[in-house]
Amino acid sequence: MNLSLYTITAFLIIDTDGHRVLAKYYHPKNHPQGESKKLLTLKEQRAFEKGLWQKTKKAGGDIILYDGHLAVYKHSLDLIFYLIGDPSENELMLHSALVAFSDAVHLLLRNQVEKRGVLENLDLVLLCLDETIDDGVIVETDSTTIASRVSRPRADTTEIVINEQTLMNAYQTVKEQMKQRIGQL
Repeated sequence: MNLSLYTITAFLIIDTDGHRVLAKYYHPKNHPQGESKKLLTLKEQRAFEKGLWQKTKKAGGDIILYDGHLAVYKHSLDLIFYLIGDPSENELMLHSALVAFSDAVHLLLRNQVEKRGVLENLDLVLLCLDETIDDGVIVETDSTTIASRVSRPRADTTEIVINEQTLMNAYQTVKEQMKQRIGQL
């Protein structure tokens, strides 16, 4: 039984053609059971992803046990989001983390969660992933909290009008201050 906080082995986004859009594998060095020896090489990862995609490419499920890993997945237009964990992990916790991540991405991308939108906003998606999972540990399961931490700050709503009058005022102020300083010498 795993009593540690390290619950996530990998996070994947695969398109409907089976191509990797985003993959992040977690191999924490300070895991209580030692560093994982599974899915270390790119070849192993690609083979795992291809087989997993073959099993999950049709919509209709949420959870699958594949190749000694528990995979929780969610379809979204032309993408499939996956959270991979050990078979002994709590499926509900993995599912709630995946739903929180997915909903946060939907909020940030204004419901335009498709391959092109994800690639164009990859920085937001990665920040969203980092706010949800940190080195294999689920740190947040509330989508609005994740989205608020990731969202870009809005521009200040008070507009600053710069015209000739404001430039002349600034010039006059600098001119007067220079006169005062020179007069003090």
